[in-house]
Amino acid sequence: MHENDSDLFFSEMSDVKPLAKTRNLAETGNKKENTPGQQLRREAAQEELIDPNPLSLELRKRLQPHDFLFWKESGVQEGVWKKLRLGKYATDAHLALHVLTVKEARQQLHEFLQDCREQNIRTVLVVHGRGENSEPKATIKSYTRQWLEEHDNVLAFHTALRQHGGTSAVYVLIRKNEEKRLQNRELFARRRPGVS
Repeated sequence: MHENDSDLFFSEMSDVKPLAKTRNLAETGNKKENTPGQQLRREAAQEELIDPNPLSLELRKRLQPHDFLFWKESGVQEGVWKKLRLGKYATDAHLALHVLTVKEARQQLHEFLQDCREQNIRTVLVVHGRGENSEPKATIKSYTRQWLEEHDNVLAFHTALRQHGGTSAVYVLIRKNEEKRLQNRELFARRRPGVS
């Protein structure tokens, strides 16, 4: 090829475009859609990724309708625990979970405990119901026990006295907020001898 032949070839080919790369697949017309189960699992996984709520949806132990609920974190003074068990603390807020679904109850309880701590509400009454007429029995009650143990803001809880709901409700002692803890430290520091 001479120089002129090469120039002639490139000038003739200047407006030619390469073919797009395509996959050799047959078009069947069937687009694969998610089954309802796959869609629910995908939505649950996405919720879990962005959900700031630490309370579990996997129930570890099912309770009976008339079981007592009680638990305290180590370090809770015996006098405080006794007063809580005997209903001696005034309950400053109430929450009814027995009329909600498990997901709704989980969210409501988490938000309620967060709000109570922020507002420095120390003792509350949570009504979870007995679950005698629900299937499976005592579901919200069982979850309530589990969630209260899981939540960082809870120091202790105990089944309420009969006049406050008995085995369908629980007294909950909530951790002090940081502002109140600092005030208590300052107050007790002033009471010690030799500290001004």
